[in-house]
Amino acid sequence: MILIVDFGSQTTHLIGRRLNYLGFENEIINPNDANKKLKSISKSIKGIIFSGGPASVYEKNAPSINKEIFKLNIPILGICYGLQSIAYLLGGKVISKNREYGPEKLLIKSKSFLFESFPQQSIVWMSHGDQVVKLPFGFKILASTKKVKETAIGDEKRKIYGVQFHPEIHHTEMGNLLLENFAKKICGLLPEKKPFLVKEIVDQIKNQWLSQNQGKAISAVSGGVDSTVATLLVQKAIGKNVVPIYIDTGLMRDENEKAVKKFFKDNLKIIRAKRIFLKKLKNITNPEKKRKIIGKTYIEIFEKEAKKIKDAKFLVQGTIYSDIVESGQSKGNSAKIKSHHNVGGLPKKMNLKLIEPLKNYYKDEVRLIGKMLGLPKEVINIQPFPGPGYAIRIIGKVTEKRVEKIKKIDKILNNILKKHDIFQKIFQSFPVLTGIKSTAVKGDERVYGEVVAIRIYESVDIMSASWAKIPYHVLDEIVKEITEKIPDISRVVYDISTKPPSTMEWE
Repeated sequence: MILIVDFGSQTTHLIGRRLNYLGFENEIINPNDANKKLKSISKSIKGIIFSGGPASVYEKNAPSINKEIFKLNIPILGICYGLQSIAYLLGGKVISKNREYGPEKLLIKSKSFLFESFPQQSIVWMSHGDQVVKLPFGFKILASTKKVKETAIGDEKRKIYGVQFHPEIHHTEMGNLLLENFAKKICGLLPEKKPFLVKEIVDQIKNQWLSQNQGKAISAVSGGVDSTVATLLVQKAIGKNVVPIYIDTGLMRDENEKAVKKFFKDNLKIIRAKRIFLKKLKNITNPEKKRKIIGKTYIEIFEKEAKKIKDAKFLVQGTIYSDIVESGQSKGNSAKIKSHHNVGGLPKKMNLKLIEPLKNYYKDEVRLIGKMLGLPKEVINIQPFPGPGYAIRIIGKVTEKRVEKIKKIDKILNNILKKHDIFQKIFQSFPVLTGIKSTAVKGDERVYGEVVAIRIYESVDIMSASWAKIPYHVLDEIVKEITEKIPDISRVVYDISTKPPSTMEWE
């Protein structure tokens, strides 16, 4: 198997997932545990991968690994921070220089098993602010980008390699091949693919339910694919003991409630709570506070409803792994990007036990599970919609008037994308009320109105994204419709930021 040392990257789990997909068993471990187990590392470990991370290797208290690991004669691959860590520990030099975020062109400079069968040029995905500027003894440059000469380095004799880019990210064109080359050509492992079984997930849910004295489970359904699949899995495990509850926060798309009513006719409860949420969000402008208020209010309402349901003991949520990572709740030292209302927004003390059957899966895996459960294509491919809803797409104060405004703009945007057969081909599309005002001229009159930003992007697992290249005539139609039909909108801008560095949502 391959041991993955987690230095806190947002995408460490993705490394393991890619290796699993390729058929290579792996285990994720944090640096402290790796240091403790260094002497007793099993003979079954045939390769070690150092993940990326948010720190700089030259900072005080930066996560590190014992140098003795390089004497184990086990092949090592460092990714991003992992590359910098290898260089730093072995006598090289790392400084803050030549930041790269998003796509870059990789040029192969030297033959290596790591890049076997690679084209001379390919696109890789970057997210770094530091750079190796002096190689350790025995290393050579294997590949470069225009800005960074030391993008990939290797000591072929000791089988120690490092890459500055992220092969685990979907947008790195030859990422899977690089990981496969490391596992097969360098570590000498043979792939053994395991079938993806829904039954295993259902059995885990059933075992959790049985081990905690059974009882009813109330399920937070939103109309999205995550909560729909999670609830269906729990229903498969414990049958009619599941009570789906949809909380109408007033912050969701109208289509969400329609989807919930379609799929959960039995036991479905709809709670009208728009006034409660708007009152709690009054004058709140900080995005983290918004998320936490929404999360806390959600749980308060669920616990209130649970008291009305005899023997309610569990809360089912459609939390997926990207939610956990961005909320800083993963096993490593990952930085908190934003609290998700169903992860970082939960109160510390809850009367309900959590069931989160999808917490180890990414969006594309959730869609695969949905397909295996027999869900129709329109549900499986439904665009993600954040739990906090429009609250985090309204920069500044959340008022009823601003919610209604963004709902109208959202419908205009997505109706145009549907008309041009684009909506189903992209991952997500939405407007943002920026809170910024600018001057416009409407009907020969001066208007000092709000600026709307449009975000449309392509992704697979939410961990990386590229902006969608929408035809100009479609963008033109979107701008005209919004500025003509919404009186106090002065202009529309198109967000062309990739992830990284930008997150999907603005808040």
